[in-house]
Amino acid sequence: MTLAASAGAARAVSRRASLRRQRRWFLIFCLAPSLAVLIVVTLIPMAYLLATSFTPLNLTNPASEWDFRHPLANYALLPRDARFVNSLWVQAKLSFWTVSLQLLIGIGFALLLNLKSGLIRALRTVFLIPMVLPPIVVAIIWKVLYTPDISPAHWVLRGVGWSVPALITSPDWALTAIIIADTWEWFPLTMLMVLAALQTLPEELVDAARVDGAGWAQTLLYIILPFIRGTLMVAGLFRLIDSIKAFPLIYILTDGGPGSVTEVTNYYAFQQAFNFSYLGFSAAITVVLIAATLVLSWFVVRLTGWGAVE
Repeated sequence: MTLAASAGAARAVSRRASLRRQRRWFLIFCLAPSLAVLIVVTLIPMAYLLATSFTPLNLTNPASEWDFRHPLANYALLPRDARFVNSLWVQAKLSFWTVSLQLLIGIGFALLLNLKSGLIRALRTVFLIPMVLPPIVVAIIWKVLYTPDISPAHWVLRGVGWSVPALITSPDWALTAIIIADTWEWFPLTMLMVLAALQTLPEELVDAARVDGAGWAQTLLYIILPFIRGTLMVAGLFRLIDSIKAFPLIYILTDGGPGSVTEVTNYYAFQQAFNFSYLGFSAAITVVLIAATLVLSWFVVRLTGWGAVE
């Protein structure tokens, strides 16, 4: 009986090991197509981008594609390039103001839409319209609004005696015009994420705070905001990354101008690649931008303490 029991136990262990192997291979076969697409779509282009950044690739000289004799030449040029340095500063201002405004406006509208009102609930879909419009359509809408000769907003302002300059052609207002348009387009995303978080807030917490005498501001500051801190951090990171990829609004509204007032880093990389054919230099700008985005995202996560064990 002992030998038979041992043999049965050995067969059971063998069957379990066989099932584990079969399950592992099944998962590998299921994931393989997705992983293959991911490699083709992301990793291979990223590797080619990195390799190109080490070359002086120029479309007027195709032989420069595999010229690795001076691999750091493009990176050495970046700190001495005044337009690149200026583009970083423009990018920093654009990202700071758009992310800040989108978070503040998104929180405000989320709190409003979270109220128990049939009319307000019916209006929720209206606030999502800017976000679901194609970015080019949004850019054209704001192009019309910012053009004095055809803008209904300018007609109304002139009718009440206010003279407003053409914002997208003014060096003092062009970046502000981009910030306003980008905030209008993307604050619904922050609003939607915060609203979803508010829907999970236990009402007992708010009721207990009110019983203890907390006012609206105290409830918001000490109950609601700490509860949705993780959501705010994720929303801020999403918008930060998207703000660094800002392109359609700048391309349609200002083309990086006037001068270089609205020329953000990725738009400068676009100009170097497609206007001047300096693909190697453009690739170096893009690599630096990606690295800066990763470092900045890591810094934001560390600064907010999100995900830390308490």
